[in-house]
Amino acid sequence: TQEAYKTLRTNLQFSGKDIHVIAITSCHENEGKTTVTLNLARSLAELGKRVLVIDADMRKSVVASRHTTTRNPAGLSEVLTGMAVLSECIYTTQVEKLHLIFSGKYPPNPVELLGGKYFPELISETRKVFDYILIDTPPLGRVIDAAVVAPQCDGVILVLANNAVRSSQAREVVGQLRKSGSKILGVVRNCVAAPTVGYYKN
Repeated sequence: TQEAYKTLRTNLQFSGKDIHVIAITSCHENEGKTTVTLNLARSLAELGKRVLVIDADMRKSVVASRHTTTRNPAGLSEVLTGMAVLSECIYTTQVEKLHLIFSGKYPPNPVELLGGKYFPELISETRKVFDYILIDTPPLGRVIDAAVVAPQCDGVILVLANNAVRSSQAREVVGQLRKSGSKILGVVRNCVAAPTVGYYKN
């Protein structure tokens, strides 16, 4: 609900004034992390904050297909491979002050791209323009992309679908994030006593 996202927004703001770049991940697919990312971004933008969502799920993203009519929009993979410049890949949305970078075409080496020198440069450049940058990453229980992205961020939010993740799996993902030196801001319990209609797949 809107109130839940306002609460999440407030909690994020109370995490500290140095928290501006946040990675958002989950243990598995279909836990609603992309929905959480976009709704949190919208909530921050409604406060008048300049917000950028980066779709870093270059393996299996559905964000572009759901949020633009542009066919195969250039995005993160094109920026990180030098096929497009950053300014060409930041898209406006219907929400004032909310912008998106789509994942781009599927690359054969997403981990290498995220762990290369150009991703930190992208974060550095966008920090100068946006108040908050939310990075939607693939589920950490499936691939290691989020653990590669997280050290470039000020913190990480873990989204867990209620009753869908065993505690051992959640502990394993938290352990991976801690090993990478990431600051875990908190856990969002998703799909709690609510229908899943409207949640799209990660």
